[in-house]
Amino acid sequence: MGETETEPVTIVFTWDVKPGRERDFEEWAQGLHEVATRYSGHRGATWLRAEGSRHRYYTVVNFSDQELLDRWLHSAERAEWIDRVRGIADEHYRDTTGLETWFNLPGESVPAPSNLKMIVVTFCAVYPLSLLLQAFVTPLTKAWPLPLRALTFPVIVIPLLTLLVMPALSRALRRWLYPIGRIHRPARPGR
Repeated sequence: MGETETEPVTIVFTWDVKPGRERDFEEWAQGLHEVATRYSGHRGATWLRAEGSRHRYYTVVNFSDQELLDRWLHSAERAEWIDRVRGIADEHYRDTTGLETWFNLPGESVPAPSNLKMIVVTFCAVYPLSLLLQAFVTPLTKAWPLPLRALTFPVIVIPLLTLLVMPALSRALRRWLYPIGRIHRPARPGR
């Protein structure tokens, strides 16, 4: 009972780059990314450039838990890299709930849908899976101990939601989730 469960965390940085310094920023971003990948818990980062704005970039950073993210954010190595970008770009960031990753569109940078829309779509995804599980899997596990029976739901549903159902639903309901004018195609730093 002394162990605490950790959850993956995502943080989004916005970079406002000084006009004419885009190339310097992109070179700096590549270096920072290479350094970050060496940190424990780093699960990847996506660099995006806002369409229609040559001077705004975004970084979506994923770590395996908050403690490891904090270790990176407060590291001397990161502080040194942030000092290097002063005069080139200003940094802003915000934390996300994590559900936003279920609602991403490949190759596009968009603000997350409202919480109400995320709840509705998640319900539409989980309810049918729950019905199928109750109809076909639960009867087969009645003799199992409660902890094992309870484990079947997350073991089956979470991968299905993450890999198949939520990406498909977010694409199918794209126009409702993301009003026209809010979708931007990114450019990668250095390109």
